[in-house]
Amino acid sequence: MTSTASPQSILDKPYVLDLFAGPGGLDVAGHVLDIPSLGIEWDKSACLTRYAAGLDTLHADVSAVRRDAFESLPPEINVLAGGPPCQTYSVAGKGAGRQALDEVKKYIERLTAGDSDKAVDKDLSNLSDPRTAMVLEPLRYAIQATRSPNRDGRPYDVIVLEQVPAVIALWEHYATVLKETGLPDGTKYDVAVGVLSTETFGVPQTRSRAVLIARRAGLGLPSLPRATHRTYEAKAWNRQSEQDTDQARQPTLDEEPQVADDSDLLPWRSMGDALEDSVGAHPGRATPFLVRSNYGSSGIPGRRGVRTDRQPATTVTGRISRFVVFEHLDENIVREGARFSMNEAGMLQSFPPDYPWSGTAQAQQVGNAVPPVFGTHLLSAALGLPTPDADVLRKPWQAATESQQAKLRNHGCGASDACTDRCPRPETQSPPRSTTPPTIGGPRRPAALVSRRSSSL
Repeated sequence: MTSTASPQSILDKPYVLDLFAGPGGLDVAGHVLDIPSLGIEWDKSACLTRYAAGLDTLHADVSAVRRDAFESLPPEINVLAGGPPCQTYSVAGKGAGRQALDEVKKYIERLTAGDSDKAVDKDLSNLSDPRTAMVLEPLRYAIQATRSPNRDGRPYDVIVLEQVPAVIALWEHYATVLKETGLPDGTKYDVAVGVLSTETFGVPQTRSRAVLIARRAGLGLPSLPRATHRTYEAKAWNRQSEQDTDQARQPTLDEEPQVADDSDLLPWRSMGDALEDSVGAHPGRATPFLVRSNYGSSGIPGRRGVRTDRQPATTVTGRISRFVVFEHLDENIVREGARFSMNEAGMLQSFPPDYPWSGTAQAQQVGNAVPPVFGTHLLSAALGLPTPDADVLRKPWQAATESQQAKLRNHGCGASDACTDRCPRPETQSPPRSTTPPTIGGPRRPAALVSRRSSSL
């Protein structure tokens, strides 16, 4: 599986260290760009998925590797990437991170001023949620690289970070400090920061991410990736749908509402475009269909959004397995159909078909991942590579053989068939699960369909 991009880069041999690597979104992006990567991931099931996918992995805690095993990392790594845990910053969380933004900014300043790890760790222990401090790990890795005998103190050349939009204030502070103060050894970076929408890069879902791309001073000014697809505008879609209802006709695929001044861009990808055709083990999903999600509903059924197969999916989260799919049989009959399989959920995240989701909590793995197509654009922009091909990840993924998985697992866990004492403890592997089962609606028509029957399908 290769990209149409040229192998030329601002670096002779880019090699990515992917912190908080999850099931492999950014590593899959690196794979199709022919860029090697090593991912560090603490969740056992996500590691099982990574091994099955053939991705080089360390089953370990990011902080523990930095403290105790940094010198064991390949010294040729020159690109640092990561998406720290977002629960405390996400609008879906309790907001501990958002409340601690100013405090975390002070830790950024202390670290770049050269404060000792011991002193910083002691004070970080006072944070109400320890996951909030994870957003500092990329900076701490960057500093550690300059102190590493194994690297001869050589800093990372490129840094690529992504998180939920609420973290943009921290990325902006990162940028200011990296440009003006630099790391304790004096290394400075040129930085680009912004919030990007994944559907504008060909991902078949609407998802916003705060992004930071940094290059070591002297390697050229970085820029954020340029959109290749049009922005999905919900209001424009709704206006067009209402107009179509008045005219008693259905829009064709060529008539999807788009932003008028984006005519040089490709149309955003819809769920139907991603799932309709048979590919690999995916049998194809009959269209038209509708999806009722509970994302952003706060558990209130009346707030659940409904989208058709002609629209991008709502943000894919760990709740993707709860999304209710309705099949439209004719203009009067809508019935509840099969919910999204993990293969389909992954495809809505832009993972290739047949990606080998493994272990437990697979929906959570899908929801937590970096959309791989988005990742190809981030890495390409960071390294000065050409814009990736729009269809670069639409071919089925070739899973690793048993012998390849055994080799990867031996490297990642210390044994070819099991975890070892060096792996994180099993009780820390998964977030606590809800004891309340999800409410599953019956096969009735969502209220939102009644007034838009002819225009939405």
